[in-house]
Amino acid sequence: MKKILSSLALGATLASSVANADFIRVEAGAGAWTQTPSGYADGTGILNLNGKYTSAEKEKTGAYAWIFLKHPLPIIPNLRLEYASISDEGTTIVTLNNQSLSTKGAPTTVDMNQYDIIPYYNLLDNTFWITIDAGIDVKVIQSDSTIGALKQNGFTIYKGDSSSNTTVVPLVYLRSRVQIPTTNLGIEAEGKAITDGTDTMYDVQAKVDYTFDFVPVIQPAIEVGYRMQKLRVDDGSNQVDLTYQGPYMGLMARF
Repeated sequence: MKKILSSLALGATLASSVANADFIRVEAGAGAWTQTPSGYADGTGILNLNGKYTSAEKEKTGAYAWIFLKHPLPIIPNLRLEYASISDEGTTIVTLNNQSLSTKGAPTTVDMNQYDIIPYYNLLDNTFWITIDAGIDVKVIQSDSTIGALKQNGFTIYKGDSSSNTTVVPLVYLRSRVQIPTTNLGIEAEGKAITDGTDTMYDVQAKVDYTFDFVPVIQPAIEVGYRMQKLRVDDGSNQVDLTYQGPYMGLMARF
């Protein structure tokens, strides 16, 4: 997380050197997302688990960070980068040779790091206090899963296992924002989604932010919102239905 924040800070600092010349506009933010996971994953798939995983639905808190850069060149897309960490724990019914070792699930932890690379265009840029962005999101999901040992009648029938997996998912990106006139309040909604009717993934959030304008060059702000991610896959060998949702709060800076 420190490396991510350092990278965002470095990028914002470099970009702010030309932002004052109205060439580039930069915003960045970071904070904590309190998630309540739910659902299951059966098969290797995105979690790369050899069995059926079921979430214990325990509340977790992960970090998030984002930065975007806007420029006045109409042909070249703007760029937004995002990061979010997700953690979950539950149990896995371990399967070997197409047979379940036990009806008792082995303790399992899941950690995911998500990186979103979003080239986008401004359809409206604070026109009558309204901003609308549209683009493509390349979401890179790095997951690490650990299954604990499984015992039966005092004997260890499964020693446990750990695995890592990287999945890239293309999503359609849309963001809208309303700056409330004569105030420092803004209301914003952002969505990323893709579906083929059977498999679906979406990542949506809505927030309210307040900007402190007492600093002339760098304007600090706070943001409070709610975020929900959904991943549903059913391709025969893999069945996944996972949801991560909850409130978030963070600090922002505008250059």
